[in-house]
Amino acid sequence: MFGIERSAWLLAILSAVLQVLIFPLPNLYVLSWIAIAPLMVALLRARLPETLQLQSDRKLLPARPLQGFLLGYACGILWYGGNCYWVLSTMQQYGGIGTLGATGLLALFCLYLALYHGAFGLIISLLAKRSLRTALVFSPFVWVAVELTRTRISGFPWDLLGITQVDNIPLAKIASFTGGYGVSLEIMIVNAAFAAAFVIRRSRRKPLLLAALIAACLLQLGRWIPAPPLLTDQTVLLVQENIPVLDSSNWTKERFEDTLADLTQISSNPPTGEKRHPDLIVWPESPAPFYSGDPLFRSGISHLASTAQAWVVAGNIGVQNASVSPEQPTQIFNSAALISPSGDWDGRYDKVHLVPFGEYLPFKNWLSFAGGLTKEVGDFSRGTSRAPLQAGKQKLGIFICYESIFPDEVRRFAKDGAQVFVNISNDGWYGDSGAYAQHLKQARMRAIENARWLLRDTNTGVTASIDPYGRIVASLPRKTRAALVAPYALESGTTFYTRYGDWLAYGCAIISMGAISLSLTPVKGRRTG
Repeated sequence: MFGIERSAWLLAILSAVLQVLIFPLPNLYVLSWIAIAPLMVALLRARLPETLQLQSDRKLLPARPLQGFLLGYACGILWYGGNCYWVLSTMQQYGGIGTLGATGLLALFCLYLALYHGAFGLIISLLAKRSLRTALVFSPFVWVAVELTRTRISGFPWDLLGITQVDNIPLAKIASFTGGYGVSLEIMIVNAAFAAAFVIRRSRRKPLLLAALIAACLLQLGRWIPAPPLLTDQTVLLVQENIPVLDSSNWTKERFEDTLADLTQISSNPPTGEKRHPDLIVWPESPAPFYSGDPLFRSGISHLASTAQAWVVAGNIGVQNASVSPEQPTQIFNSAALISPSGDWDGRYDKVHLVPFGEYLPFKNWLSFAGGLTKEVGDFSRGTSRAPLQAGKQKLGIFICYESIFPDEVRRFAKDGAQVFVNISNDGWYGDSGAYAQHLKQARMRAIENARWLLRDTNTGVTASIDPYGRIVASLPRKTRAALVAPYALESGTTFYTRYGDWLAYGCAIISMGAISLSLTPVKGRRTG
């Protein structure tokens, strides 16, 4: 099909399957060292030569640019379908869309984002016109450049390759210098070495294959090397609300008051045996109608803060310009309020990076066919500031849900002085799919990149305290209403990544553009086939 050998298609499919397996669930992260190699081999051994004499030798040639795009594109479609399958059930259960419509949206989602895998295949095939060596040497830089492009253009850097090694502390620690992109680069270097072993001459295959295997084993050994313990001097109480997602009509006054009272009681009475007074109490992003302007909610949270004599961070729906003239329309924000021990509402963070199809509907006119979706999706306004909130002697870098997957955005909190990260989220939208675990791993990488403690408080789990090495120090089981008393510490230093951001990824992009320019320059005396 399209002049591409059947073996190349099978290798592209194998690569997609491996890329699904390395992310939770099932979390076979050890396969990350070979997950992209089959796609590389497929791109470099994709077609028979046109000359009959050479065809008899069965020597396969690199894909032409269009063929390379198609192989990468097919791999990407399968990967997004297998990795982000939870989009289907989320659209059905919470978007009010039927099976057919939800399936169509998932298909469009995969067809769109798979363009980045297609771009990788296209670029590698262009580089292979110069030589196989050129394609192999530059492939890790191209992969990182494509990851950066996916982050910046599409705004969906979900499960970048480096996330697979977040439990590999010595390896993941380089993210404090390079960002998670540096881990992606290392993984791709090993993948390129494995791919090279299957496309070079047989006489050189065994040494290169052995070298790649040794490199993968040595790098993976870091998974079992423990990091040193860290001192803690602060205590947080993280409240996991476990509130179901309900229609607004089901939120009666009685249900609302009972829920608020129960959460306040849990927050005021930490688990038995805990004697230390919490320095901070956190409530997550919640599906409950907790509006900042609701006197009952405000008084309840203020009473909690003053009674506990602690700072409180509470997820809520922030309202601005309510009951004002038509010239100033009401704005609604996904917010986190900061309440002082005296009960005063002392500050608020409004979510800056909203979730498409969740908090706003892109291309609303084009998606008019999805009537249920356009009715269910919120119409939130964007926040404008990522300044840390001052809670006594602490500077809190607060970000909400989906924002945790954007490395460059989260680092700005630390750069501006945040001493601890607070991530509130409602992962109940994902149900029992692997998305909640994927989300947790990405949030952990933010702690590593910026050498900050991360207090992650979610509605249904996983609620946890995460140290600057990305380790989960304390956590609650999912789908329980409970409070977790957990340790943390304040950090004031900044990492190289915090100060300079995605310098490595941009460097990879520049190198990739240079390599593409080189590949388009005719080589005298050489036929590119």
